[in-house]
Amino acid sequence: MAKNYDLVIVGGGTGGYVAAIRAAQLGLSTAIVEQGKLGGTCLHKGCIPSKALLRSAEVYRTTKEHAENFGVDVKEVTFNFEQAQKRKNSIIDKLHAGIQALMKKGKIDVYEGYGRILGPSIFSPMPGTISVEFKDGRENEMLIPQNVIIATGSRPRTLPGLTPDGKNIVTSDDLMSLETLPQSIVIVGGGVIGIEWASMLHDFGVEVTVVEYSDSILPTEDHDIQKAMATSLKKRGIQIVTNAKTLPDTYKETGDGFEISAEVDGKTQIFTAEKLLLSVGRQANIENIGLENTDIQVERGFIQVNDHYQTKESHIYAIGDVIGGLQLAHVASHEGIHAVDHIARKDTLPMEAHKIARCIYGSPEISSIGYTEKQAKEQGIDVVVGKFPFAAIGKALVFGETEGFVKMIADKKTNDLVGVHIMGAHATELIAEASLAMLVDATPFEISAHIHPHPSLSEAIGEAALAVDGMAIHF
Repeated sequence: MAKNYDLVIVGGGTGGYVAAIRAAQLGLSTAIVEQGKLGGTCLHKGCIPSKALLRSAEVYRTTKEHAENFGVDVKEVTFNFEQAQKRKNSIIDKLHAGIQALMKKGKIDVYEGYGRILGPSIFSPMPGTISVEFKDGRENEMLIPQNVIIATGSRPRTLPGLTPDGKNIVTSDDLMSLETLPQSIVIVGGGVIGIEWASMLHDFGVEVTVVEYSDSILPTEDHDIQKAMATSLKKRGIQIVTNAKTLPDTYKETGDGFEISAEVDGKTQIFTAEKLLLSVGRQANIENIGLENTDIQVERGFIQVNDHYQTKESHIYAIGDVIGGLQLAHVASHEGIHAVDHIARKDTLPMEAHKIARCIYGSPEISSIGYTEKQAKEQGIDVVVGKFPFAAIGKALVFGETEGFVKMIADKKTNDLVGVHIMGAHATELIAEASLAMLVDATPFEISAHIHPHPSLSEAIGEAALAVDGMAIHF
């Protein structure tokens, strides 16, 4: 049996289900095909569960290390990992139920199966009919849409010779279902995911080593952020090894874990631990979804799209991790909204990648938007920098978290805001002000003219803006 729709979305992750809600709001008959659970990686294996566990780590660390400073007398502090996992799962379940309710509210049909794009056939003269393969063996169902959005997401990337087994070699997906914590772990990759897990697992009491191929952790962040975060992690007892090329052929299991060698600054170094976490990026889920039945172009493993997220087949769009770029949930959501608005012939605004906030939820938190100082200089911008430490902010002292700073970068010639980089408590919330400032083209002067409430951590943003002109008040 075949059913017609205005829009069929293949993939029900954050980008997919948000696009479906937008389509329903605009009166389009809409269906989602999802082989797993609505919410995708972000809800079930990424953003939400990892942040739930990071919150548990934060509470445990604060209670264990700082409770006495606040006048709270705690005689013995222990960590119950099983309870932390239960809390994480209850949050996921609640949010999953909420998405399901939103599907019903929007009268969005959800097909629990694997969707493949078919070529021209008796159902349609153009490629785009979606064949839904059900897990229970039912006969495939054919969905005939006017438009298609591919939102199949991504999965952890692996390295040749290091195949995840869920036991010794694991991915971030595997860690989400851990029943007990390992004694030690080597994390290959010092990017966002690797550093979040390093921070979290260390707080849980795991011995952590981060092995990074580049000359610094968080290679896409501003130099001052890289340096300060590396110093912070090392001070806490996390081993950071950079300029390290892992040698997969040296990997071997031992009685209580594994050992592996890496070439570090021209010398061979051996690492041993109970588990090895591969955190070397993510690759798009584009296999076996029928791309070969279309003229859709793929380069370097990602689907190619135009500014409106149309593929080479103009009625087939693609959003989220499958198109590369910033592989972030909030990016996928807005790409989905943009694609649906374009389908519905509504006005759309282009999304500029450098004006999207990026967040890292370790301890301390990191957030950024715009260009790094190095990127700005490479573009020929004569930069002026304002930097202000949280140690000079009253609310940071009250909060008990004085580590970090706000760094604001502006164009000396035009005074345009070029980038904002924050490291410190609640950095991932504070970046929202900088994000709005970038959207409305606010200058550092205009940001400083905004009266920030006192006492608040946001005062550091106002002070950093003043510092751009050498006018910071409290430093």
